[in-house]
Amino acid sequence: MDYNWETWSLFLKENWIMLLVALVILFIVVRIVKTVVKWAIVAVIVLVVIVYSGYNLQDLKNGMDGLKEMGNQFTDSLTGSVKQEALSLMEKEAGEAVYTSNPDGSFSVKTKNIELSGKTGEDEVAVSLRGLPIGKWKIDDTIKGLIEASKK
Repeated sequence: MDYNWETWSLFLKENWIMLLVALVILFIVVRIVKTVVKWAIVAVIVLVVIVYSGYNLQDLKNGMDGLKEMGNQFTDSLTGSVKQEALSLMEKEAGEAVYTSNPDGSFSVKTKNIELSGKTGEDEVAVSLRGLPIGKWKIDDTIKGLIEASKK
């Protein structure tokens, strides 16, 4: 089993009472029982704790994977709505866009809410929405339209 420290720490936080009870029982058994049965009881308790922790740690790991997947789905849907908003603003603000060409072959297109920057001849531009970068996008018809409108 390969578990990271985060998984172990979460397991210990959630099951500290059970682990403490197991340690107290082990201590009592070792102190009171004076025969070979003592070591059998200790072995059973340790085995139960190990099996229980393995079961819970695997569940915990699966749960963490599920949470990561949910987070990815949320991010994807959020990114989709941000992209839709940016594309909508590009269409609305195309008339007021300002094109700036730089000597190094790069360019930028700015509107009130959108900023595109890229290099001439490339098929991607960096997009910022209200000053926040939202990624590199392939140049599609909407972006191409904004660039063309800004050049006029």
